[in-house]
Amino acid sequence: MSNLIVIAFPEEQLAFEMRAALANLQKEYLIEMEDVVVVTKSLEGKVKLHQATNLTAAGAVGGGFWGMLIGMVFLNPLLGAAIGAGAGALSGATTDLGINNDFMKDLAEHFKPGCSAIFVLVKKSTPDKVMDRLAAFKGKGKILQTSLAKDEEDTLRAFIEAHPEVVSAS
Repeated sequence: MSNLIVIAFPEEQLAFEMRAALANLQKEYLIEMEDVVVVTKSLEGKVKLHQATNLTAAGAVGGGFWGMLIGMVFLNPLLGAAIGAGAGALSGATTDLGINNDFMKDLAEHFKPGCSAIFVLVKKSTPDKVMDRLAAFKGKGKILQTSLAKDEEDTLRAFIEAHPEVVSAS
């Protein structure tokens, strides 16, 4: 079962930085994510979803290939590719994998302008190693929502919302 974790940040770039850090952790097999989306709210109040994968483009490429292949059968590969790409792009644009887009937009409506959040759907992870590697984000965010067990959520909340230690010059 996957767990949803939503972390809000006071600045846009922090959510993008965390997404990049999580992607690196996934390459090292420390975390397996089903979906990761950064949501921003502009100073004008406009909410924007920044998906990790562009389903519209992927659909257009796949549809173009299959359309061209079918077009070859009917002796018009260019027309088949064009129709296939259009159908694939439309299919990709209407596909919603992972975290529900409406849920993310509804939650983001309550953000202050200029803020961001990262929505992560985690399939599995090695929590202690992941938190060690995300130490740069300690004390910089706020947990908005999780589907973790209470003790796991409390641990994550203490980590993300912790106040940075005061370093004395001695």
